[in-house]
This record gives sequence, C-alpha cells and structure tokens, in this order.
Amino acid sequence: MQIRALMYFDELVRTNSMRQAAENLNVAPTAISRQIENLEYHFGAPLVERSARGVKLTAAGELLAARAGRTLRELDHVQQLIEDLKGLQRGRVSIYANGATVANLLAPALAEFSLKYPQLRFTVTITSARQAVDAVNSAEADIAVTLFAPVISGTKVRLRSEIAYDFIVTPQHPAAALAEIPIRELADYPLALPDQSFGFRQAFDALFEKVGLSLDPVFVTSSLEMLKELVLSGTAATLLPALTVRREIEAGQLLAIPIAGKTGIRTHVDLCVAPDRQLSFAATKLLDFIERFMRERTNGRAGTKD
Repeated sequence: MQIRALMYFDELVRTNSMRQAAENLNVAPTAISRQIENLEYHFGAPLVERSARGVKLTAAGELLAARAGRTLRELDHVQQLIEDLKGLQRGRVSIYANGATVANLLAPALAEFSLKYPQLRFTVTITSARQAVDAVNSAEADIAVTLFAPVISGTKVRLRSEIAYDFIVTPQHPAAALAEIPIRELADYPLALPDQSFGFRQAFDALFEKVGLSLDPVFVTSSLEMLKELVLSGTAATLLPALTVRREIEAGQLLAIPIAGKTGIRTHVDLCVAPDRQLSFAATKLLDFIERFMRERTNGRAGTKD
C-alpha cells in the first residue's frame, strides 16, 4: 500500500467529492479513483459508495478514515525527526490554543521565539480549550496552550500556572479606587459574565450561593471578547484573570481589582503535550521557550498529569 493512496483517500474524505479532491491535489479525478481502487484491492473491501450527491463511506471506509489522518500526520512528524537527525534546524510547529491565551501570552511568546529561530514556521489554530487538548491527543497539534481547560485524561501538562480572577473595570468605575473588593460588593454593580458552559461561571455561582447572594448579571455571553468590550464601554464590570486583559491594563483602559479575602476563584493556564509522542527539534525548542515565558508572566508552578 502506498502513502499516496492514503493521501488521496484522506483528501476525498475531507472534501466528500472526487472532483474537489482532485483539484486540491492538482491531479485528475481518475487518479483519485485509481488510488481508491488500489486501497480497496489492498483491504479486500469496498471503501466508498459513489452517487450524484458525492461520496459516502462504507463501514470499512469509516474505519480507515478514522485512522488515515493520524497515520499521515505521524509520517509527517517522522519526516521532521529525520530532518532533525540531519542537523536541519528548521520545521513547522502546530499550536492549538483557546482565544483567551492568545493576545497576551502566546502571541508575544511566538513573536520573540521567531526572532531567535527565523527558519521555523508556525501554524496557530484558535479553538476551544477542549478541542485544543483533543488536538494534542490526536496528533493534530504538537502543543496546546489553554485557559479554562476541562480535565481530560491522556494529556501531559508540562506546566500549570494558577491565576486568580479579579474584578475588571474601567478607571472611571465607582470601584476603581478600591485596593480590593469584598465578594459581597460585586453584586452592587452591573456585571457581564460568561455563560454556564464555563467552569469559572459555575464556580462563581456556587460561591455567590455560599455567601447567601443571588447573581443576576446584566449580560451573559459565551464570548470573552464581548465581555471585554462591554467593560471597555463602561456598561458593566466583569471577572477575569488580569492576564486576559493585560494589554488594556498596560494601556490604562482597564483596572484589575483583587477580590478580598480567601473567597476568590482561581483558574489555570496549561501548557500541554502528548505523553507518548517525541517532539521535533522545532516543537521541543518552542515548548521550552513557552514554558519559561509562562513562568515569567504568570509565576506558574510546574505540574504533570497522565
């Protein structure tokens, strides 16, 4: 069985069209069809069913599709490792991150690292924390940098940094002069908060209930960018780690007021890799660099989990 046949099959699965797969690979549709036939001969089973609506995978095709993509990614990874053995300090690194970590943590780290290693290339995919961790586990990503990540087994956390939530307001907010704010006073102000799909929101609701307060935010949204814009407009305040609005704080647009006492909420930034996958030279160097960068920015403590 040839690698080319797997590549053609993987592209066909992705596009669900012989014609589109052929255009993407810059070959004739008959070339795609021929390679699929070679795979069917090799496995002794039909893999696809053709119709006017496109291509439908058979049960055997579904089985192969679930593994072909990862197999091809692993072969690319082996190619990178072989280049490393030849002393070629070049390559590509795939990083998955959720949006809250990008602007103020990952982007400056990558910018500084790229100046040291200009021959390296990076692909950064912005997604949810769960999808970022899943991408590492499935070999789609070399590294994941996540905030608010759920607990998912099978991933090694290279570094975990704990971060406290602060009361985020504009300098014109009535609470702006406070050195810290008691948890009970948070309910005195219009709030914009994430929806209940965020673990932080669930923890915050439980904390309010524990101290006998009802929570009635003016705005509820799944977008952290929307939260920030609502606060910048002066319409509401929110609760976020100062790291997520560092740029606005440094520009004097926002303030982060600590929550008084020991009743605050903490989250963590995780730097994740697959536990059983050898990273390339490029990915290893970047992983080490991001770890040092995170320690400097967040005062994090190292921790691993399997």
